[in-house]
Amino acid sequence: MPETQLQPVIGVTGPGKGGDRAWYFTRYAIIWAGGRPLRLTPENSHLHEELNGIVIGGGDDIHPTLYESEVLPNSRYDKERDMFELLYIEKSLKQDIPMLAICRGEQLLNTYLGGNLHQDLSKLRRHTCNRWTVLPVKTLVVEPDSRLNALLGTTRCRINSLHSQAINQLGSGLRIAGRDLDNIVQAVEDPVRPFVIGVQWHPEYLLYLAYQRNLFRALVESARHVI
Repeated sequence: MPETQLQPVIGVTGPGKGGDRAWYFTRYAIIWAGGRPLRLTPENSHLHEELNGIVIGGGDDIHPTLYESEVLPNSRYDKERDMFELLYIEKSLKQDIPMLAICRGEQLLNTYLGGNLHQDLSKLRRHTCNRWTVLPVKTLVVEPDSRLNALLGTTRCRINSLHSQAINQLGSGLRIAGRDLDNIVQAVEDPVRPFVIGVQWHPEYLLYLAYQRNLFRALVESARHVI
């Protein structure tokens, strides 16, 4: 089969309960890019199945014990999902399976690699607000020499904001690929591996913007080389 017709299998992680909206949007993005999405949850794991690419999806906050911090009141955690997704991050990194980590997925990737998080961003914000929205109201400043810059085709664009935490200390092997106007990390990447990118926003909700679709296109293209 010609490479253009290959349909790489892209595993998409999510919670055991809920998460349908994110799954459907991510599923559509992967199909549009030429991949075959496979939904992964703690109750529906395909850890030993061959995957050509992985999306670590968004959701509840990372449990702070994973980066030696304190539990905050009124926070939502899902330790079962944390442990489940850490296995897929490990699988991706050990087998060089292309990975796109979204929102909490980016945070969990960073935690796996020894980094930690800002648990409360409200005190760090000066030029951006704490409002959660799927609309692209926040400015992303992309590092000009990053892979993310090559994928998005710009050093400045608009993103959405659905998070209350973000990367603080960077995990081993990662480099910062983008920040918002408050200098808060919004994207990371591994410059050595074939495709490991983490984004703090939710590109699956911004598919009407071509540069956001490029993230899924690049993931699927990279996954074709794993078939």
